[in-house]
Amino acid sequence: MTDKFTKTLPAKLPTRHGIFNIMIFRDNNLLDHAVLYMGKLNDGEPVLTRIHSECLTGDCLGSLRCDCGFQLDAALAKIAAAKRGALLYMRQEGRGIGLFNKIRAYRLQDEGLDTVEANLRLGFPSDGRHYGLCADIMCELGISKVILMTNNPAKIDELREYGIDVVSREPLEYGRNSYNENYLNTKEKKMGHLLHHQD
Repeated sequence: MTDKFTKTLPAKLPTRHGIFNIMIFRDNNLLDHAVLYMGKLNDGEPVLTRIHSECLTGDCLGSLRCDCGFQLDAALAKIAAAKRGALLYMRQEGRGIGLFNKIRAYRLQDEGLDTVEANLRLGFPSDGRHYGLCADIMCELGISKVILMTNNPAKIDELREYGIDVVSREPLEYGRNSYNENYLNTKEKKMGHLLHHQD
């Protein structure tokens, strides 16, 4: 236990990808963040890691407006294939604006705004997420070096600021389709996401 969160002991979570361990970290705002992991994490070797922000529409409802559900599934599959790694499932819905405001932003996107313009119209930053708690959770798990599964360089930069050694990046581009093409292009052009690695 720290002054930043309380945590559960690990429990087994059988999934279609394999059997993970799951722990819950409750922060000072009483938000519960989940960590799914396999293998030994505290041996000093780089850990294949994904920081995944909660996305009800993509992760649970199969939405094609984003790539979140596809990324979640791919990350768990990669960890299972390696038999070692961790996925941090963080309660930062809608890039930090929450589910209620995310759907308000969707409405603005339906009217022609892109994902950045919609957030700004509602008075929010284009991306309001922070990763300090992620670094704290990693340290609690004994993770000091990571191979980060991400397309977002901001995650890499902020983790390094908090003392996590990001030794390499593994692209995680899945689920591009006609419904999210503009969304992904906006993330690339306006937010600096590293996409089209397969080109």
